[in-house]
Amino acid sequence: MAEAGTDRVPVAGVLLDPFTEAQVVAHIMAALERGEGGHLVTPNVDICRAAARDPSLRTLIGAAELAVADGMPLVWASRLLGCPLPERVTGADLIWSLTGAAASRGLPVYLIGGPPGVAEAARDALCGRHPGLLVAGVHAPPYGFETSPAALAEMRGRLVAARPSLVFVGLGFPRQDRLIAALRADLPGTWFVGCGAAIAFAAGSVRRAPGWMGDHGLEWLFRLISEPHRLARRYLVDDLPFALRLLIHALLQRALPGRPPGRVRRANR
Repeated sequence: MAEAGTDRVPVAGVLLDPFTEAQVVAHIMAALERGEGGHLVTPNVDICRAAARDPSLRTLIGAAELAVADGMPLVWASRLLGCPLPERVTGADLIWSLTGAAASRGLPVYLIGGPPGVAEAARDALCGRHPGLLVAGVHAPPYGFETSPAALAEMRGRLVAARPSLVFVGLGFPRQDRLIAALRADLPGTWFVGCGAAIAFAAGSVRRAPGWMGDHGLEWLFRLISEPHRLARRYLVDDLPFALRLLIHALLQRALPGRPPGRVRRANR
């Protein structure tokens, strides 16, 4: 299996690891066995659009040990560019497969995110699916907690005391990934997963699209129908035009004379 940080695929201005979900799980478990922590980020079209406008967000993504595509338009663009990513890898799927691997190894996990009660419901669902799973703690921080030194200190204290091997942070990008960057030094042997709505999906408080819609790049449509007032602008005004421009640009790059950009090798940290 390729090592993280090498032979990454440049798509939409970010570097993505060409890993399957199974490879992500195997890589993280192997790293934990060596006592090595890390940060997993799952860019989708919305995240790439934000990163295209903000260099600090590109730096934040680039600093993660693993970055995998949570969005079929990114996979399609990689294929058009001649450096295909093997599949879409979502936080909503990884929360199940990673906790399953953790349960089989006796590794404790921690959940951060969601309104009050959601992380607890996700914990119960995950433990129901994976008997023996050790959940070291759950935390639903109040909105704006990241601007409070006292709230951050409390969260840091809880995590350090719990000593989890895996921490799922579902606060949305970039809040979750900035928080991860702030906490990593305290738990160098822990893997942090920026998982977006995965905790809410696991809890059942937010419905996820059927698998066939995700496989065909239509999960956004399901979520738009489910939450039109909250998501209409993001998906229709911001993300859809960005995705179309991305695919057209990739198609033109493939059609023009010359070799399309290949994979990018980066040194491991």
